[in-house]
Amino acid sequence: MAKSLIVIVILVLIVLFAFGQYVGVRNTLVTKNEAVKAAWSQVDIVLQRRADLIPNLVETVKGYAQQEQTVFGDIAKARASLLSAGNPQEKIAANQQLDGALGRLLLIVENYPQLKSNENFMRLQDELAGTENRIAVERKRYNDTLQDYNTYVQQFPNNIFAGWAGFKRNDAYFAASEASRQVPSVKFSAPSAAPQTTPQPAPAK
Repeated sequence: MAKSLIVIVILVLIVLFAFGQYVGVRNTLVTKNEAVKAAWSQVDIVLQRRADLIPNLVETVKGYAQQEQTVFGDIAKARASLLSAGNPQEKIAANQQLDGALGRLLLIVENYPQLKSNENFMRLQDELAGTENRIAVERKRYNDTLQDYNTYVQQFPNNIFAGWAGFKRNDAYFAASEASRQVPSVKFSAPSAAPQTTPQPAPAK
């Protein structure tokens, strides 16, 4: 009888210990998951800021380079995809498309010296560069927070408790495209006598 009681007590203690571990891990997972959401919200804010700047930037460029309709169309489509995306994965994919289109737009600008000296364009470009830098900061913070969450979820025995609590690995990492890394470094030189390549600049409107 005494031995049975001891066994029961030991089993109860094991159950209580396991439950305590589960509660502790679950609470930590909730905290880390909320940190990921908060970090993403900051990324989302700066992505929205860039999306708001782009229409004015495009309209300014159109005044000098109306024939570049393909790039304008690509930017419009990528921006629409970004604004309509419903989750981080979709927004990250749309943002990478926008990186590429925006990078091509800024390369085109090099062919239009008058545009490069336009005060409105220069102001918009400065705002865009500042926003790109902010995106880089928030993107890294988000990725670091997500990595911390994923590492915790996959550690033993956290992975067992995470499965019980419904927490899974989150692979929505924000990968910077080559175009996005190049955008802030675009240099705008003083106007030259002629554009670097054809076509010739269209009259300003």
